[in-house]
Amino acid sequence: MENRSLVPAKGFALQKAGRIVEYLLPEEIYQIIETLKEKRNGERNVLLILTLFETGLRISEALSLTPKKIDRYNGGYILHIIGKGNKPRMVTCPSELANRLKAYAYEKNLTPDSRFWKFNRTRAWQIIKEAGRKAGITKRIYPHLFRHSDAIERLRQTGNPRALQHHLGHSSMMMTMRYLSTLQEEDSLHIQQEVQFNRIYENERD
Repeated sequence: MENRSLVPAKGFALQKAGRIVEYLLPEEIYQIIETLKEKRNGERNVLLILTLFETGLRISEALSLTPKKIDRYNGGYILHIIGKGNKPRMVTCPSELANRLKAYAYEKNLTPDSRFWKFNRTRAWQIIKEAGRKAGITKRIYPHLFRHSDAIERLRQTGNPRALQHHLGHSSMMMTMRYLSTLQEEDSLHIQQEVQFNRIYENERD
């Protein structure tokens, strides 16, 4: 259930974090996935898109992912990631995605230290951009857009900026507050669009 009461922590000035963040809706992401399914290396590329969206990893973090970095935690799954500045962190991974990654590793005979995606950032960018174009997505598509999309979806569902900060590995709350500002801007527009001025037009007709 969505938590729409997103209240910023006291002392943060939203105007400083205020640039609106671009992101993809889940239905746009799954539209891209459907485009990839029938293509060469479709399963591999679908897993990359799902991993970027459902874990919020940076592209460099995703491309370094190996089977041994998938671990069990508290009844679910986590990924052991080395992020910016060589800082280790644990990132939650949906069970269905973790199981698909493990099944793919088994099917492809990957060793525990083998990378799931054995190409570089430039090739990843090309795959993602082309998939977005073929899916008919008019937004500019690039790997980091899926990280933004994961952040927006998690914040929309949980309403917890601090937990999101830890999930993404941000050293400060500033970027996290940009996601919050984006949702608040959307909420404000939605609320204001519900304001009715029917009585004015009724009086004019009378």
